[in-house]
Amino acid sequence: MRADTNRRLRNLAVKTHLKTLTRKFQGALQGGQADQAGQLYRLLSKELDQATKRDILHRNTASRKKSRLARRLAQLHRT
Repeated sequence: MRADTNRRLRNLAVKTHLKTLTRKFQGALQGGQADQAGQLYRLLSKELDQATKRDILHRNTASRKKSRLARRLAQLHRT
């Protein structure tokens, strides 16, 4: 029971951190800051991979999120 609680809290903290990074990334995209968005993408991609490795996210979920973020970043570079 206690291990479940600890695991749930850790998973919640990681997911919250990922959402915060995603919001920062989207803010950089909307602001047209390509360099900052690129740095945040690399960081976010690394964090998603680590969450997948620790079984917090399913690998397909992380892959889908990374793909969508990369597409948005590429759109910024095209314009």
